[in-house]
Amino acid sequence: MTDQFYCRYYVGHMGRFGHELLEFELSPDGKLRYANNSNYKNDSMIRKEMYVSKAVQKEVQRIIEASKILDQSDEKWPEPNREGRQELEVKLGNQHICFTCSKLGSLLQVQDSKDPESLMTFYYLVQDLKCLVLSLVNLHFKIKPIPM
Repeated sequence: MTDQFYCRYYVGHMGRFGHELLEFELSPDGKLRYANNSNYKNDSMIRKEMYVSKAVQKEVQRIIEASKILDQSDEKWPEPNREGRQELEVKLGNQHICFTCSKLGSLLQVQDSKDPESLMTFYYLVQDLKCLVLSLVNLHFKIKPIPM
């Protein structure tokens, strides 16, 4: 594990409700920033910031390393289009990747791509990272009801 670690994920598009997005960033100092903007029914942007422990940072690093995403290339992935775009940036020690592709709505899109093997690595890694980050945000900002 390395101390030089950074991870950022973005998925979004311009839709009829404006710029809709989900983004999170984990910086080397452990700050986790989360933003979600749907504008559906005039919702406002949700922004959350918190610090996570070294153990959580190391788990994110482990997930990324285990996925083998650092060995992949986005050269043959579908280009961002009007449907949206996804970005994944990871800095791990002296390795740095910045992948971009279109928004993936289903596993069928991945399987029908020009490079399904590496795109599947990306697809599953993103699912894992989103699940972890959303769980952390929900746990950290959980409001406990007051017993009556």
